[in-house]
Amino acid sequence: METIIGISIPFIGTVLGSTMVYFLKKNLSKKLERIILGLAAGVMVAASIWSLLIPSMNMSKGIVWLPATIGMIIGVCIFYVIDIILKKKNIVASEKIDNIMLAVTLHNIPEGMAVGIAFASYLAGGLSLAACYALAIGIAIQNFPEGTIVSLPLYKKGYSKNKAFLYGFVSALFELLGAIITIIFTNVVSIMLPYLLALAAGAMFYVTIVELIPESDSESKTNVIGFLIGFLIMMILDVTLG
Repeated sequence: METIIGISIPFIGTVLGSTMVYFLKKNLSKKLERIILGLAAGVMVAASIWSLLIPSMNMSKGIVWLPATIGMIIGVCIFYVIDIILKKKNIVASEKIDNIMLAVTLHNIPEGMAVGIAFASYLAGGLSLAACYALAIGIAIQNFPEGTIVSLPLYKKGYSKNKAFLYGFVSALFELLGAIITIIFTNVVSIMLPYLLALAAGAMFYVTIVELIPESDSESKTNVIGFLIGFLIMMILDVTLG
């Protein structure tokens, strides 16, 4: 029972973040919109570094930077190919939103796996239950703004609040699924996790650089304020709760 509750905590964090779509206005001011875009970029970059790349290298043996490098290259290449396919099919209007959602979802899977490994270690008599819960709660707090990043752009582009929330809910489910799969197949997944963490980081870097930063550009540079706030929030959360 403790394990079921524990692996559900990060899922709940993302879902709660997605509920913000019910409290925010659809037609935001341009200044606030740029701050939110910058905030999303800052969150994604910080999460990529502290939640994904650093843990990837900490888990690696031998040449510690190699799995992180390979994973990042694969993650960037996957999204590059996705962009090419979408453009060939003339899917332009929703392309940026689809990429943001896919990047956050990919990010959720290895995070869920990390929680799964922690609780698998607890079941095997390794980590304490308190340590596992600390990790799960830390990731849940990080996931709150990420849930908002998924749902809010969808709502702004014309999706209903319920549908925008549903997409955030689905992205959260993948984190829970990652934890469950890891507990079942701990030995196999733990070997691949450094690569999967870095792959998710590469995906988030790609989306941030190609989609979010150009969209948030403005003469007033309010996007920089948002980026700084988002980056610092995620950095402090990851370092304090990690």
